[in-house]
Parts: sequence; C-alpha cells; structure tokens
Amino acid sequence: MKEIIYRITYGAFYLFSLLPYRVLYAIADFFYLLVYRVAGYRKKVVRGNLTSSFPEKSIEEIKEIEKGFYHFLCDYFVETIKLLSISPKQMRKHMSFTGLDVVQQCYDEGQDCAGILGHYCNWEYLSTTLIGMDRYPDSIIGLIYHPLYNAVFDRLFLQLREHFHGVCIPKKDVLRYLIKYKREGRKSIFGYIADQTPKWENIHLWLPFLNHDTPVFTNGEKLMRKMNNAVFYVEIQRPKRGQYIAHFKLITRTPNQLEENAITKRFFELLEQTIRRDPRYYLWSHNRWKRTHEEFDREYMVVNGKVLPRNKSNN
Repeated sequence: MKEIIYRITYGAFYLFSLLPYRVLYAIADFFYLLVYRVAGYRKKVVRGNLTSSFPEKSIEEIKEIEKGFYHFLCDYFVETIKLLSISPKQMRKHMSFTGLDVVQQCYDEGQDCAGILGHYCNWEYLSTTLIGMDRYPDSIIGLIYHPLYNAVFDRLFLQLREHFHGVCIPKKDVLRYLIKYKREGRKSIFGYIADQTPKWENIHLWLPFLNHDTPVFTNGEKLMRKMNNAVFYVEIQRPKRGQYIAHFKLITRTPNQLEENAITKRFFELLEQTIRRDPRYYLWSHNRWKRTHEEFDREYMVVNGKVLPRNKSNN
C-alpha cells in the first residue's frame, strides 16, 4: 500500500513540476492568500520571532517583512517541487554560484570541504551545486538531512535532493560517509545546515543571535576539525524572483588552528548579517527560541561534558 501511495504522490508532484515557472508562481500567489490571509499558518510564531529579533522596527515594518516571508515560503514550496523534473540547462538560468573556484582549488591540493549555511533563501537549490563544478563534475555533494517521519514524503524529498546527483546522508551516518569518501579518494563538500535547534541534551554552547541567547549545535564544527576540512560559509541571495546566487565564502582552511567553537561563532555572525540585509528570506515559521538559557540552567547541568537533568545528577 505504501508503494502505491508513493507512486501516486510522486506522479502528482512530478506533473506539477512540469509547469513553467510563471505558472508555478501564479499558484504560489494563490497559496499565499490561503496560507497567510485565510489560514494564518504559524502566524503567531512568525510575528513573535520577528518582533523579538527586531525590537527596533515598527509594527508596520514587521508586517511588511512578515508578508514578504509568507510570499517567499509559498515560492519555496513550488520551486522545490520543480527540482523533480528541471534540467541542468534550465537550472543554470535560475541558480548560479561564486567561490566554487576556491572549493576546486582545495580539491586540487587534496583537501575536502564543508559548507555551513542556514535556512535562508531556497537552501534546497544547493543540491544543484555540481552544475557549477566545471573541473570536478563527479565530486560528492553531501546533503546532510534528518529523515522525515512520513515515509512517503521522506522518499519524495530524497528524489528532489538527488535529482542533480547530490548524496543524501542521514545525520547519524555523516562521519562514516566522510571517512568512506576520504579512503576512496573522492573529493567532497558536505553541507551543514547549522541553525537548527538542538535538543536539551545536545546543548553545549549558547550564542547571541538575532537579539536572542540562542542554543546552537557544535557537532558540525567537530566533524570539520576531525576531517581537516576547508570551511565555507554559503550565503544565498535572491536578486529577483526565480533567481538565486550561492556565494561560497572561505572561513578557514586550517580549522584546527582556530579556538574551539570559533567556526560556529563566525557562522552565526555571518548568518545574522545576511538575515539583517533582507529578513524576508529566513525561516521565521520555526519556533527557534523555544528553549531558554534560564530553563536550561534550572533543569540541566553539565557533568564531564555531558548534559544531564538535575534531578538525575546524583543517581
């Protein structure tokens, strides 16, 4: 039964993806009316995130950013489905890259790479990075992901992300694949979406980010240090509707010469700069600050590098 449901779902989404961009964006405009005006999808979360992140802005400015975000969210949905069928030739009209020459220079010198990014602009389009690799078209684009609970949509998103030969790798298996490709001599750049909210037991660092004391992941940086990767901040810009530019900006080629957590700190500084330039394209619908430092200090403690509930610390 699951196979039948998947085939029907895939077929419907594939047919949808065949529509030209102008039609897809007309549909996205209709979705905007439903999602924002009618349903008010996560509107309370979005408004709360915006007002607390930009206390200096008026309510009118906040509402303009909010409307822009919902317009983009609907665009993101139809643009991502388009990945099921779009050709490399078509994709080059919508996605371009800068800095990949530096990535390929690292490959020339025997160093693999890591790209660190946030939920800004259409991050799914980074699965097309190989179209910009003129000298290493067969290198590995590692797409780290958390499997979805819904098996049908998890399989569908794997199809989307691997359409341009990216390799989808579950978070728990990243190190194994990094070592595997290294042993095989295959050049790789793994993409780490690093602005997600860690679970309580994975909080080892808090940083100032968008006017909040924010818990952040540090495991990505640990892997970059372990593999001695050249680390790039990937900033995506949207000059106009339907066009994106991904800038690969080198942070360091010597991660182990930096202080602990320096890469993570630099990433959040750069991401905040990106967001402040144009806040519309950040994922404001995620309840990013649901865990507070005060609650962490009250309920948890760190013992020998491990986060433990305080009521179990003496057991």
